[in-house]
Amino acid sequence: MAYGTRVKFDAIRELDFGDVSGTYAAIGTPTTDYARIISINSSLDDEVYISTDGSTNEIRLSSNSFILLDLSSNKVRDDGLFIPIGTQFYVKQVSGAVSSGSVWITIVYAEGGK
Repeated sequence: MAYGTRVKFDAIRELDFGDVSGTYAAIGTPTTDYARIISINSSLDDEVYISTDGSTNEIRLSSNSFILLDLSSNKVRDDGLFIPIGTQFYVKQVSGAVSSGSVWITIVYAEGGK
């Protein structure tokens, strides 16, 4: 039986405000599949940087905000644009210490297509 590609949600990666400081801290575990859609959310009370290498400030995320990275949902191809397997996300404060909230990442993969 043939079926199409289906959405597969990964476990949420989350880090509480108490673990966010002026140095990069890992948010959950590295990716285990090619991520097609990623939502990075913050309920923190101050701005943070997000990184995929633990040293480069790649995304600046405002307090109580999110960024949605829709990399390939409208053009499904095996050679499309994805976040690679093994990508680890990190977070650190921009300037002032955060005192409440958390940061979390939701990842969507593709499954099937046989």
